[in-house]
Amino acid sequence: METKSAICFYFQVHQPDRLRQYRFFDIGNDSNYYDEFANRTILNRVAQRCYIPMNNLLLDIIGKCGKQFKFAFSISGAVIEQFEKYAPEVLESFKRLADTGCVEFLAETYSHSLSSLVDINEFQRQVKLHAALIHKHFGVKPKAFRNTELIYSDQIGATVAKMGYTCMLTEGARHILGWKSPNFVYTNAINPKLKLLLRNFTLSDDIAFRFSDRSWNNWPVDVDKYIAWLSDSIKEGQVINLFMDYETFGEHQRVSTGIFDFFKALPEAVLSRTDFQFCTPSEVARKYEPVAALDVPFPISWADEERDTTAWLGNELQNEAFNKLYALSDRVLAAEDESITHDWLKLQESDHFYYMCTKFFSDGMVHNYFNPYDTPYEAFINYMNVLSDFALRVEKRLKQ
Repeated sequence: METKSAICFYFQVHQPDRLRQYRFFDIGNDSNYYDEFANRTILNRVAQRCYIPMNNLLLDIIGKCGKQFKFAFSISGAVIEQFEKYAPEVLESFKRLADTGCVEFLAETYSHSLSSLVDINEFQRQVKLHAALIHKHFGVKPKAFRNTELIYSDQIGATVAKMGYTCMLTEGARHILGWKSPNFVYTNAINPKLKLLLRNFTLSDDIAFRFSDRSWNNWPVDVDKYIAWLSDSIKEGQVINLFMDYETFGEHQRVSTGIFDFFKALPEAVLSRTDFQFCTPSEVARKYEPVAALDVPFPISWADEERDTTAWLGNELQNEAFNKLYALSDRVLAAEDESITHDWLKLQESDHFYYMCTKFFSDGMVHNYFNPYDTPYEAFINYMNVLSDFALRVEKRLKQ
């Protein structure tokens, strides 16, 4: 059994396909659903603020630290398509990182979907599509799995294990762990062959959310302070899993906050001043023995205070749209139409349901930051108009 403790960085890379303003009178007359201007503009903005400078920074760190510095990406099929369309230079910069051999690319659903909650066949289809896309661009076959928004349950984990994955990432949710620590490797309660890596949400969110919060009593965060927190946290444990949105760097935490300088200095300081080693998720799963099975009878995620699925399926609007969408599943695949199948993937993106969330207070502020609509009701009406046209196309195709 490995004695040296590990740090496992994982970054989620995703951008949704935002819908254009789609009116009732467009139904049956216009099947152009997407706001191409917004999608291109936002992707290029995030590319300039985050993807390109952060990818270059990671390349520099690997240049200095070599194979001692490793991390993982989960890149959705949706954002890869946008890279191909709007910013091929970003895709090339991810390929340069892949060529270093220091990066693990994780499997996930192609369109960052919620299919694991409702349609296992569609879930498996999307995971296979995504794995093929990752192999096409980066020359690797994913071995570890990360579901959309770290959504996990015993049953989802058992399905992932059946698909041949031996490691899965999820949230170290308090209501699941109780007194247990997220800093250990666990196993799926149904199939113990699937090892679970749990996000240390405190140390992850210190970077992802609190880094620039001047009202926080631990602001400012510097490398010395953060290393002390890491060392204190691992006194009992095997691995600290630091999972976060890649847009943390440059987009959510702007360059002026010092986030790039902080991360640039962190790996070298960790390697020279502590006993930690950097590992990818698959390496963690290989090196450390699990300490127990984790019982998760109901789905958890990394979203909001509840750490459940209510960010996407927490009100009547969301459930109505979600159920109407997946009621079309069999008919969509029976239609065997490439254009319909492609739109089917895009309409499953979890972001569409996130925009319909009616939560307020602290969670509501996070939701509003990412929301292109003024109200959840606008998001719902716009989505349902698009879905109505989509359903008409499916029926028309089936009658041909």
